[in-house]
Amino acid sequence: MTTLTATAPATAGLVRAPDEVRMPAHRRPGHTIVALSGVLDGAAAPALREHLIGALRHSGRLLILDLREVASADAAGLAVLVGIQRRAAGLGITVRLADPGPQVAAQLRLTALDRTLTVHLTRNVHAEVAA
Repeated sequence: MTTLTATAPATAGLVRAPDEVRMPAHRRPGHTIVALSGVLDGAAAPALREHLIGALRHSGRLLILDLREVASADAAGLAVLVGIQRRAAGLGITVRLADPGPQVAAQLRLTALDRTLTVHLTRNVHAEVAA
């Protein structure tokens, strides 16, 4: 299991408190589950992108992004998810988003990304592997 911490940079002379996004990866035969938590925003987007690209390199044919512990996601965070899905498709890897919380699910619906990304509202991430 790997955990990555992303720290927000200082912008426009303002110092922001560090934002943490935890991303442990659980590798199983044929698939990888990455459990995301925290806020997927512009500050976390670069680290999130790099971590998920690394997960793709070591994933089997399926990458599950467990969103159950994600508090919120803005346009930058959602853009990373779309970019990872596109990159994965080019590698023959399927990406599934599992169990988004109410705010993230609402953002996916509002942006119509729930039609572009494969989203499963299950509480059991391991059930995603069988689907």
